[in-house]
Amino acid sequence: MALKFAKRVADIKSSEVRELLKLTEQPDFISFAGGLPAPELFPVAEIKRVNELLLETEGQAALQYSTTEGFEPLREWIANRMNQRLQTNFTKDNILITSGSQQAIDLTGKIFLDEGDVVFCESPTYLAALNAFRAYGCEFVEVATDEQGMVLEDLEAKIKQYPQAKLIYVIPEFQNPTGLSWGLERRQQLAKLSAEYQLPVLEDNPYGELRFEGEALPSIKHFDKVGNVICTGTFSKIFCPGYRIGWLAGEEDILQHYTIMKQGTDLHSNTKAQREIATYLAQYDIDEHITKIRELYRHRRDTMLQKLDDVFPKEVQFTRPEGGLFVWVTLPEHVDVTPILQDCLAEKVAFVSGETFYPTSQKRNTFRLNFSNMPEDKIDIGLEKMGRVLRKYLEN
Repeated sequence: MALKFAKRVADIKSSEVRELLKLTEQPDFISFAGGLPAPELFPVAEIKRVNELLLETEGQAALQYSTTEGFEPLREWIANRMNQRLQTNFTKDNILITSGSQQAIDLTGKIFLDEGDVVFCESPTYLAALNAFRAYGCEFVEVATDEQGMVLEDLEAKIKQYPQAKLIYVIPEFQNPTGLSWGLERRQQLAKLSAEYQLPVLEDNPYGELRFEGEALPSIKHFDKVGNVICTGTFSKIFCPGYRIGWLAGEEDILQHYTIMKQGTDLHSNTKAQREIATYLAQYDIDEHITKIRELYRHRRDTMLQKLDDVFPKEVQFTRPEGGLFVWVTLPEHVDVTPILQDCLAEKVAFVSGETFYPTSQKRNTFRLNFSNMPEDKIDIGLEKMGRVLRKYLEN
């Protein structure tokens, strides 16, 4: 007898990125597919010492159940860090530790979305957020997006068009997948629109610390006068993703709903991981570590951009991000990237086609490249192969 699954199971598709990562685990593959940090920068020796120190001094507490909100010293560090970098005004009571920022996105769907509700998002936007929200039966409305972020005139028009809207989801810093960042005026205007129309904003910010050049700007939350903006963050991109420690930051009354929902999901995030990170932060200089990450990623970005200039056909366009992990490539409109991806996979080079980053649009001429995970020599070799494949399709 066939089992009867929930409707949401049929609506959710496997992540293309996760499926590609299975393929690219082969050692001879060159992968520009995932948003993976450079593993050679993981502070393995320091973490070993931190782990030993933690078990010697706090072993019983580190291995015990803990509060849903998370380890208090870690929450306090996060609040101070956000206030310093993003010009927010948080305390530890505004922070909820989550199992990666992905759980923060999923909890947002649980709290705000019912069947048929509308989520406004950038076009394109983060694939895993679409999958998380889609599980709650929502619909997506893409908002026109340019190099400064959402076009807010288009957003306001669509807010009026879709009164069933419940949430605005944005990635203002080095956006996944485009690598672009919002301008100051757009951040201010979004906070005003959120207040005027009483729509919550989820400001997803996993990449903000990875700025290589340009001026750092305050968060959208900085301009939030009514408390509608909720922020996410993560240690995955500035420390180690294997810990799966992220956070939500927002007004206490909103955060209480998240806390209750998280209790029904996993009770609390990994106690030992939270305390290990907090111990590392007390023992070592995280800014020195992040500087090393920025320097390596800047060099790899420069290597990728130079190679793209050299080997991709001139009619191919691509972004030039000031930070983050990704470059977004746009082919002429008549070109379908699907067979190009298959030919590249046959050459043992992987990337992610852009179609999956659009919830409603049928745009098949874009793709995303990651520059953080591959060393420079493999970036050169992989893009050389991709350039040959692209010329085959574009010059015919």
